[in-house]
Amino acid sequence: MDCSDSPYDLLFKSLSLIPISHYLLGFLLLSLVFLYNVLEIHLLRDLIATGFRGHPVSLTFASGSELYEAVASKCQILHGRYLATSWLSSPHLQTAFLSFFGRPPVFSYRRQLFHTSDGGTIALDWLMNSDVMGVAINMNDTIQKDDKTPIVVVIPGLTSDSASAYIKHLAFKMAKSGWNVVVSNHRGLGGISVTSDCMYNAGWTEDIRKIVDHLHCQYPEAPLFAVGTSIGANVLVKYLGEDGVNIPLVGAAAICSPWDLLICDRFINRKLVQKFYDKALTIGLQGYAQLHQPILSRLADWEGIEKSRSVRDFDNYATRLVGKYETVDTYYRRCSSASFVGNVSVPLLCISTLDDPVCTREAIPWDECKANKNIIFATTKHGGHLGFFEGLTAKCLW
Repeated sequence: MDCSDSPYDLLFKSLSLIPISHYLLGFLLLSLVFLYNVLEIHLLRDLIATGFRGHPVSLTFASGSELYEAVASKCQILHGRYLATSWLSSPHLQTAFLSFFGRPPVFSYRRQLFHTSDGGTIALDWLMNSDVMGVAINMNDTIQKDDKTPIVVVIPGLTSDSASAYIKHLAFKMAKSGWNVVVSNHRGLGGISVTSDCMYNAGWTEDIRKIVDHLHCQYPEAPLFAVGTSIGANVLVKYLGEDGVNIPLVGAAAICSPWDLLICDRFINRKLVQKFYDKALTIGLQGYAQLHQPILSRLADWEGIEKSRSVRDFDNYATRLVGKYETVDTYYRRCSSASFVGNVSVPLLCISTLDDPVCTREAIPWDECKANKNIIFATTKHGGHLGFFEGLTAKCLW
């Protein structure tokens, strides 16, 4: 060794003796560690903490709740455990898999068009219990006015409709369990054109109110329930709080609700990975706007819609203008369902995941829900946004 060599020269000479394959292996390991943390993968934690038995479902409810004693205490799944599919052990993998694959059951809906007093058109897609049990005679069979089969109205999330994978999973499972299911598509979705100057948003409750009243009038003997998912859950809870006891629903469920739109807006712009969701949702909203350009270009700022880079941008250039809100924050505050939880007067089951990458746990109104005797709040440690995939093959949703 030459004594004149500097320490750096010696270091570089030593490093050059290490095979390139070792560097590649080290880079691969560092990349895996990086992805493991960025994607919030919990496979090892599932093994160490529970031995792949899953985490128990956590329940929050009012002290001495009659609803818990009469119903929730007898519901086995709420007292069980949830274990995410091992190769989807990440909220982001769960959410992405649902969006791109989903593995929905194959069936056909029966479509009914509902016309509102303002000239709007809403597509109601029905899946009967008889359809999935193989006893229907033809697709023109209708529910009899005195039919007592329970009916559940499903309200999809943002830019989702009856064809979305998670909606089809829910509809099929409910129909198989003996219910008649009707998906109330938002205006302008489900392949239907917007036919009035009213468009849906996170706080637009007029449509679900009219649909529920219509169904109750048409089928007065059938117990009527409602399930909202994501933004649909926010709409549902707001509607329940607005109408209180004056509502024909027997019960309801809110799945992965955003609860507080202002908090969720800040959350979705906080980290790089969350910004991917923001961008994806924005692209979906712009696609929705493109379908209805003739109306939106007249009611909103079309140039602003086209250049929107976030959900907040879109809400500023479109949603708040069509809904006549002064600012985006005003829209978020007035339409957040957390403000209406206290007045919910029908049995309501709320389900959220603590690792939801879109509707953060920070927005959950824990105290308000616990103070309301009509609410049972169930949370799972994992599941992503509306994912809940379980089993080795991820064929079913918890």
